[in-house]
Amino acid sequence: MTRLENKVALVTGASQGIGLAVARKLAAQGAFVVIQGNRSMQAAGDAVRDIESHGGRAAAVQADLAQEDGPARLCERLDALLRDRLGCPDLDILVNNAGVIKREPIEAVTPAQFDLTLNVNLKAPFFLIQGLLPRLRDQGRIINVSSMGTRVAFPAMAAYAPAKAGLEALTRLLAAHLGPRGITVNTVSPGLTETGMNPQLAGSEAAQQAIAGIALGRLGRPDDIADVIAFLAGEEARWVTAQCIEVSGGQRI
Repeated sequence: MTRLENKVALVTGASQGIGLAVARKLAAQGAFVVIQGNRSMQAAGDAVRDIESHGGRAAAVQADLAQEDGPARLCERLDALLRDRLGCPDLDILVNNAGVIKREPIEAVTPAQFDLTLNVNLKAPFFLIQGLLPRLRDQGRIINVSSMGTRVAFPAMAAYAPAKAGLEALTRLLAAHLGPRGITVNTVSPGLTETGMNPQLAGSEAAQQAIAGIALGRLGRPDDIADVIAFLAGEEARWVTAQCIEVSGGQRI
């Protein structure tokens, strides 16, 4: 399938979970995909090899998006990688998927936890977009990954949900700002999904309780989210921008 042929994509936090599913999907549809990882670079390398074994094209780059200079370092390393592999640093698709969550009510959140949550979930995407805008081609795509926790009140997401709400606000203003260039900017908000960010779900009573509140009767899978992101990355979504699309199977409706 070549709907994304000749497109270049960067997916942050793509060594596992939703990000990995997105990277695989975009590569399967013809894009050259750059996987950003940090501590899990071995997993990122494994993902590249898996994509290549299925006929796709991919590469991995390391950057710590929790650090002040993380977005700038990622831009520099991406630039060098793309010049080396493709002869051009330009980008078509940016998927801001990297995220961290520490489930705590407001009484338990420390300043350090709050700063980390804000840095990775909001500040890093902001400055990564800023750094990549000169290289993002007209008619490009920016897709931010948020959470249905901005719609439903989960008290244990006291720091995470506000950070993701800020990302959704950024989506809307960038859609207006970048519209003249034909760049679409959208948010995808997953519901409860079986990934490494939710290790407590495996076969648990909590999982069964959550499923009882999901209209479609199961937990989400990474591919459920990746399919929607892949749609937004393609030409078919050219008239979709400034949207927050919840992909939750109808959780807590």
